[in-house]
Amino acid sequence: MILRIGTRGSRLALAQAHAIAGALHDVGADVEVVPMRTEGDRRLDARLADVGGKGLFVREIEEALLAGRVDVAVHSLKDLPAEVPDGLDLAAFPEREDPRDVLVTAAGGGLEDLRAGAVIGTSSLRRRALVLASRPDLVVEPLRGNVDTRLAKLAAGECDAVLLAAAGLRRLGISPAHCRALSVETFVPAVGQGILGVQIRRDDAGARRLVARLDHSDTRACALAERGYLRRLGASCNTPIAAHATLDRAGDRPRLRMTAVVASEDGRRVLRADAAGMPADAERVGRGLAELLLERGAETVTALAPSRWWP
Repeated sequence: MILRIGTRGSRLALAQAHAIAGALHDVGADVEVVPMRTEGDRRLDARLADVGGKGLFVREIEEALLAGRVDVAVHSLKDLPAEVPDGLDLAAFPEREDPRDVLVTAAGGGLEDLRAGAVIGTSSLRRRALVLASRPDLVVEPLRGNVDTRLAKLAAGECDAVLLAAAGLRRLGISPAHCRALSVETFVPAVGQGILGVQIRRDDAGARRLVARLDHSDTRACALAERGYLRRLGASCNTPIAAHATLDRAGDRPRLRMTAVVASEDGRRVLRADAAGMPADAERVGRGLAELLLERGAETVTALAPSRWWP
């Protein structure tokens, strides 16, 4: 039996899918990568927030998985809505890649070095909000397309800087000349940034047995905490929120530590909070952090639809 892996057809998505295919091959699976074109790929001229958010990049792949046209789906976890369709499971979270955002500039330097009025390109409302919160004198313009396209637009002078995910650059083997990583403490990453989610049909015991061997326990705890936060807030993947969890193993017992942000799109209002707990309670930690921010007025900062139900 060949395990068919569904993925978007972009260069980055294919690199991620082939990495998972290689890992599955190493544990004894015969694999085939099946590229798919999603609605999000077909509508690259539109602003994500206006056409349904990042869920547009996964819907068709999940439908193919449910229909049995593929057996495994590989997603960038930050693209996945909080609710997974009934009948599907996220069965593995391989070890996290660098979760940071990076600023790529034409001339070098960091965010603080950009001139007033400099144009930064990004399609992320989170990145827009965090940039404007620290540098309200900058101009943030929508910028879509794959990594190569965005870097080409920077080189062509269409903007002074672009914001990208470090994980994507690393997975593609791209090292721009003027690239500076941004601190996760101040420029908090998106939920799931740097993590791959490997999805299967819930009743596919064979795929589950193979895929489970790729799971990384520390990454799973962080993923569950961050997605618990996302789910409790009822935020979409393109809402200006952020959350980043890490495992601290310095003491006798590992501790899950998490920082989260809810912001207005213009960056004028930013709520931040931190929490900690045991890795076994990861989802509860994430949910509690969301509740803390809700108590502080998160629903007045940006559009949310908090979930009242929790298993």
